[in-house]
Amino acid sequence: MDQHWMKRTLELAKQGAGWVSPNPMVGCVIIKNGEVIAEGWHAKFGGLHAEAAALAVAGKRAEGATLYVNLEPCSHFGKTPPCADAIIRHKLARVVVAMEDPNPKIAGRGIQRIRKAGIAVEVGLMEEEAKDLNRSFIHYITHQTPYCVMKTAVTMDGKTGTETGDSQWITGVDARKEVHRMRHEMDAVLVGTGTALADNPRLTTRLEGEVSQPIRVVLDRNGVLPRTHHVLADEAAKTLWVMNEKAARTIREEVRVSQLGVEILTVTENDGHLNLRDLFDKLGRRGVASVLLESGGSLNAAMLHAGLVQEVVLFMAPKIVGGKNAKTAVEGIGIPVLADCLNLEFTDIRQVGHDLMIRGRVKA
Repeated sequence: MDQHWMKRTLELAKQGAGWVSPNPMVGCVIIKNGEVIAEGWHAKFGGLHAEAAALAVAGKRAEGATLYVNLEPCSHFGKTPPCADAIIRHKLARVVVAMEDPNPKIAGRGIQRIRKAGIAVEVGLMEEEAKDLNRSFIHYITHQTPYCVMKTAVTMDGKTGTETGDSQWITGVDARKEVHRMRHEMDAVLVGTGTALADNPRLTTRLEGEVSQPIRVVLDRNGVLPRTHHVLADEAAKTLWVMNEKAARTIREEVRVSQLGVEILTVTENDGHLNLRDLFDKLGRRGVASVLLESGGSLNAAMLHAGLVQEVVLFMAPKIVGGKNAKTAVEGIGIPVLADCLNLEFTDIRQVGHDLMIRGRVKA
């Protein structure tokens, strides 16, 4: 039954996807005499933590009960009081935790505080599932830079478009809806100048119901993007317009741009290109914990070469276009020896509509 209830906490935690970052997704279930007396999850950044939400429902009934949670209860004051103290105050009999907090400054302290109060604490149940759920948070909290997912769509012969540059649409409606769900769950969407110029994308989440809009991060070294393009002309989401200092000095004089929710972000340069590591350091300092890379082969190659991609999601359409000069998902200079290629581990392979979705993690 422990595993059954922990699985439920993970299901509850997922409801916070897109709303709680840079905090982790956390769910909580409180059981007494074999029955659920309360459930909760972290629903909004700055709002009640999962344990506090569940304990608020349970009230005095929590005394002597067992609490299941997928992440170690916090032991410090942040935007909310420590959950460890609330657990102690409600006199729980037992706490089952899937994983410790990965923050080295915090890890183990909440568990230790609860144990000192005489409450039994068990750690490690479904730990791998808990780590998988919060992989973006774990990466962000340990590296202070965003977890990056590279999303691309190709034909069965590996093309992202035809030789003429036509690329809309390779995949079907269902695959595109899946991408919108991914955007909802990510903090930011990143594209390069080429993609922004060629496709004039909106880079917004367009699904039914309430959704989260990621920050649109557009790399535009010299600030050449037309001011009429969606990412600069609409206010559907915030845009970080990334360029070098020279271009920024000129564009900052355009008052109209600053009035449209567009913020200019300058980064250093490296061999005539924007420094991607500097960009990710600055995004991390802004609390951006995850980035969805939705760009073309050139930026994809640069991001992979810089070691900034942790995961790849590839949508493969049942189409063949051919063409020696047709674009591919990853360009650049490539590797000379196959033994030196970047290796991934498949984590999910499934059909989405008429297309195939393949998800893989970059091996360390």
